[in-house]
Amino acid sequence: MTSLLPDSSTARRTPGATGRRPAPGGAHRRPLVLTATLGGAVAAGATLLVCLAVAVIGWFLTDAGAHGEPHDALRVGALAWLTAHGSGVVVGGVALTAVPLGLTALCAWSCWRVALRVGDAVSGHGPDADAISDGERDWTVPVAALLFTVAYAVVAVGVVTLAATATTAPATTPVLGWVLGLGLLVATPAIAVASGRAAIWAPAVPPVLRHASRVARRLLVTWLALSAAAFLLALLVDLDTAANVLSQLHTDAGDATAFSVASLAVVPNAVLFAASYLVGPGFTVGVGTLVSPSAVVLGPLPMFPLLAALPDTGPTPAWTVALVALPALVAAVVAVQAQRRAPTLRWDEGALRGCAGGVVAGLVLGLLASLAGGAVGPGRMRDVGPLAHELTVHAVTAFGLGGLVGGLLVTAWQRHRSRSLDGEAPAPVVSRPWASRLRRSPRPRR
Repeated sequence: MTSLLPDSSTARRTPGATGRRPAPGGAHRRPLVLTATLGGAVAAGATLLVCLAVAVIGWFLTDAGAHGEPHDALRVGALAWLTAHGSGVVVGGVALTAVPLGLTALCAWSCWRVALRVGDAVSGHGPDADAISDGERDWTVPVAALLFTVAYAVVAVGVVTLAATATTAPATTPVLGWVLGLGLLVATPAIAVASGRAAIWAPAVPPVLRHASRVARRLLVTWLALSAAAFLLALLVDLDTAANVLSQLHTDAGDATAFSVASLAVVPNAVLFAASYLVGPGFTVGVGTLVSPSAVVLGPLPMFPLLAALPDTGPTPAWTVALVALPALVAAVVAVQAQRRAPTLRWDEGALRGCAGGVVAGLVLGLLASLAGGAVGPGRMRDVGPLAHELTVHAVTAFGLGGLVGGLLVTAWQRHRSRSLDGEAPAPVVSRPWASRLRRSPRPRR
């Protein structure tokens, strides 16, 4: 099993490696069932404790805890943790279904970090790398991920049972769905990476798919970073409006602190709203409203500071319509940068990398946008969120075309560069590293 773990020198060079020396006589071999089960419970309990602590602190800061009892604050913290897992909650007879993605991101980060430790701890189980290469089945990662997810789900069901009341009514089925998603998309890859299995399985994936996935990841990160910058810029421009909203709420220092912490939990939602705006379809902030580069139609809005970033109702400036070209441009630039780091001289491979990466990034962006909305109040505020369906269509089209153009352009440039350096046309199939392709063939000495 030692072949699954890098030696100490490799661990020091590899990004993200733990740097710990392997246990004497082999890799880590702790009890798989106990380790994975405990890891799932710890991943769930860590973020739950954070929510409970923040709720208690907020309760104390609000009039020094004069309203309610500590157990009421604990219930609020538990309900906030459940809403991060899609449970929804009823407040004053009004169903709130929007998910605070900031808390969800915290839960995902906790799953990832704990799952890395679980994977490292169970890396000694199952066949070694040579046996896996020979075709022997290895159930270490699936079993550990299943136990991790089941333990997380047990904690979630327990929280629903203890925190639910007849008036709040959090739903259990959506919570289990979100837990399953965290287990499949976060915990399982982390266990595979830390246990060494991902390094064994990766060579079996076709290279073009690996390069396309890198393009998709870089494009998605770049677009979300650009969206976050646009949201922050819009908020800074109307920062006086946000401060005015807080002043009209007549909040003291404690209330303002608690209100600010609650606002941070929905910042990722606002970033996805901005992402939908930049792609083109826009988003709604109530029934019959629309915020997009071509039209802004708003109605009465709740007093929430982040809403100060919204544009004014009425005709939009002419330059905002030009934002529809931004997704394709960003996709082309990302495809060029990615292929410069991992070049290819094949037209079909360069086109497929950029196009497939852009399509995947568009699909993932549409999926994230569908999670960012929901009901945030009564009446017209039951429809708040990005136009996820339209966003998916626009993003897949723009990112796919932009990635295709970028991939073809950089392939043409690399073929021209290779031809000028080698003095001859490139071979139809190139599998050597880029540095070796640029190196001239040595002439035989006389």
